[in-house]
Amino acid sequence: MKVFHQIAAILMAFLVLFSTSAFAVSMHYCGKTLVDYSFAQQAKSCGMAMEATQTPKETPATCSIQKKGCCTNKKITKQQDDVKNNSKLQLDQQVFVASLVYTYIQLFEVKKTQHIPHRNYSPPLLVYDLLVLDETFLI
Repeated sequence: MKVFHQIAAILMAFLVLFSTSAFAVSMHYCGKTLVDYSFAQQAKSCGMAMEATQTPKETPATCSIQKKGCCTNKKITKQQDDVKNNSKLQLDQQVFVASLVYTYIQLFEVKKTQHIPHRNYSPPLLVYDLLVLDETFLI
């Protein structure tokens, strides 16, 4: 049962850690195919990037043609904005946290000594020898 409590405590700690953190995923698509993704930085390009604007040779200043590239970049971000830092605890909250920590630590403490309740008591005195009275002997 204690192993179950330890596993549950570790899972809840990871749940709190990941629910209050922010992360970003950057992805690079070539057409509809995912080419690269990255969690820490911008995803690498596939090398097929085209120029955004091309001007024809006949009218360089008046007309521009834009050609759409086949590659796209997507970025998915998750930010935690509603986490508040309330460092001032009231007295009843401090008592609750202190008692919770104390009981939590006591939950995982292993007792090294074994308690024997009859250690200080002597066995009862035998008034009659029952084996002789019942005449039961081992042969």
